[in-house]
Amino acid sequence: MTPEEIALEFAEIFDELPNEQINEMLAKNVPYNTIKFFAEYAEAFADGAGIKGESRGRLPNLLLFGYLIRVLEERLLPEPS
Repeated sequence: MTPEEIALEFAEIFDELPNEQINEMLAKNVPYNTIKFFAEYAEAFADGAGIKGESRGRLPNLLLFGYLIRVLEERLLPEPS
């Protein structure tokens, strides 16, 4: 799979899940310290960038999804020869 295909598959899966299931999946698969880091980073970034409203609330999950996609890429893509 290409990185683009991985991202599309990931987006399709999560697009269909309710928030409760997304939160449960994150809690089961992402270390608490990582979740805490992204939440704090998102808060600081939103403050600095002046992000407010719904976008601000979604920022931690967007960052976590980017992290998860990157982890999947590392696991699924073949090692360079």
